[in-house]
Amino acid sequence: MNEDRSSNEPTQRSWFERLGQALMGEPQDREQLVELLRDAEQRNLLNPDALSMIEGVLQVSEMQVRDIMIPRSQMVIIEREAKLQEFLPVVIEAAHSRYPVIGDNKDEVVGMMLAKDLLPFTAGGEADNFNLRDILRPAVFVPESKRLDVLLKEFRSSRNHMAIVVDEYGGVAGLVTIEDVLEQIVGDIEDEHDFDENAAILKLNNDEFTVKALTEVDEFNEYFGTNYSDDEFDTIGGLVMNSFGHVPKRNEIVILGEWQFRVMRADKRRVHLLKVIRLPDQADSDD
Repeated sequence: MNEDRSSNEPTQRSWFERLGQALMGEPQDREQLVELLRDAEQRNLLNPDALSMIEGVLQVSEMQVRDIMIPRSQMVIIEREAKLQEFLPVVIEAAHSRYPVIGDNKDEVVGMMLAKDLLPFTAGGEADNFNLRDILRPAVFVPESKRLDVLLKEFRSSRNHMAIVVDEYGGVAGLVTIEDVLEQIVGDIEDEHDFDENAAILKLNNDEFTVKALTEVDEFNEYFGTNYSDDEFDTIGGLVMNSFGHVPKRNEIVILGEWQFRVMRADKRRVHLLKVIRLPDQADSDD
């Protein structure tokens, strides 16, 4: 049986086994480990997707919630005393599945509302009997210093998908979702910001657009009538990242000419998705 197993080994070995061989050099630190993994990928012992996920796992073990959270100023919230007709347009426009519900202010998060819990009231004509308190779910709170790998384990065990992030004084600093954590490992996950994978630019209205960072500068220029140079960078993401001078985090903003670029999704290596906003015409002020 040993001979049969040996003869079939090249086709039966999993990439885990080959990874084990790649690690026999006994790296002394994480940087050396990553170098070994990249070398293994170059020698076709690992495929690029597997390497990317392993690097993502290593990255998550070093990151904290504050590194990826949606900041307080960007949270879409619902007020506890609001009527259904008052906040329903907000829910429709944001198109999220979960919303923090607050009391007197944003530091008083009293629970979570799931959009699906509104269906009986919107589809069944029961809006007059609606009371937001009746459908509130408990909110989960985590410190902004919590490690992402620990948070992911807690998300899985509790089956929660969103947590409110609090600072050292107990105030609300933002929120984080399980999708935010998983994207650090596996890359982009389809969500409410995604669109046809063959499309690079999604028009939201006449002045706001969602643009994939890998959109070529030439394509961007043609669509928007801009004249950004592609001498140094092929993609709009590269151009934007160069303007920041560092790899930006979510919700960082830079202005290039008549356009504002806000980072919608990024990791420690690159930008993935941008929100592009046309600024008000400055012609009058220039005169």
